[in-house]
Amino acid sequence: MTTIDDRAAARLAWARHATGQADLALEPASADASFRSYWRGYVDGQPVIIMDSPPEKENPAPWVEIGKRLHDAGLHTPTVMVADLAQGFLLIEDLGTRTYLPELDATTADALYGDALDALLRMQKDVDTTGLPAFNREWQVMEMEIMPTWFLQKHLGVDVACEAWDIVEGAFSAILHGIAEQPRAFMHRDYHSRNLLITQERSPGIIDFQGAMAGPITYDLASLLRDAYVVWENDRVEGWVEAYRLRLLDARLLDETVDADRFRGWFDMTSLQRHIKILGLFCRLYYRDGKAGYLGDMPRVLDYVLGIARRHADVAPLADYIVAKIGDRDIRVPVAA
Repeated sequence: MTTIDDRAAARLAWARHATGQADLALEPASADASFRSYWRGYVDGQPVIIMDSPPEKENPAPWVEIGKRLHDAGLHTPTVMVADLAQGFLLIEDLGTRTYLPELDATTADALYGDALDALLRMQKDVDTTGLPAFNREWQVMEMEIMPTWFLQKHLGVDVACEAWDIVEGAFSAILHGIAEQPRAFMHRDYHSRNLLITQERSPGIIDFQGAMAGPITYDLASLLRDAYVVWENDRVEGWVEAYRLRLLDARLLDETVDADRFRGWFDMTSLQRHIKILGLFCRLYYRDGKAGYLGDMPRVLDYVLGIARRHADVAPLADYIVAKIGDRDIRVPVAA
């Protein structure tokens, strides 16, 4: 069985061989919610990244394959210089450390989101979706069911009774209907402020795209503008959404019969599907995987779910049920604390 120390030694040895630098040192660059990690080293003073993606846990092949699709469409993804897919080590371009999240504020948002929406439109127009998994009804349900299991039952300690399942399933059905109506396109699946980097050329740099699927056209828009890590006034969000709808119409990715209200409804339902999943996912990351940092982001995600749900009569009962079960509890505090 490979230990953490064994993996670290193998990673360093591989990186030194791949770069030709016998004295190369590595430092943590970032980690994500999976078993994948990133390490920074310097070759002749220039930074490079070593991706460590253990194949038995996180197959690196989809990252390479999806990255090529994005690159071929003119989008800025890390260039792969050396890849050893069998071991799960890759030497890749360092896109830097300037993620969108700390640089977004009221004065920078329009410009930064302008670049991100330009890139999103290009993804949806030009990236080939042939062979990508479909973000279908079964997948959508599977994701939403993470919430009752890990948020309601595990985190809140709620025994979800039969009548409550009717509320949950009624909300899920409305959400699924709103998603089913939408045209399909390339779907990054995590297109948000932690996965976009400000770069000198062709900004933004795009990362964490290995889970791409073919799915509803508002999904990445919702991921970007209703970000689990940053919140904007609803009027401003709806302005960005409407401007993007007009761009989709102009690009002929949207039928002319889809007016602003209908598109905004789609956007809401897709947002709900995503954030219901995230409520459960953040809990699962803590209880199953020992990653506590995400609990601090849960109030923001909960606010999204409650606020959007209450604007739609067929989903509003779910918001009322969740609020009743939370009571006066601080949802950032784990059940065992």
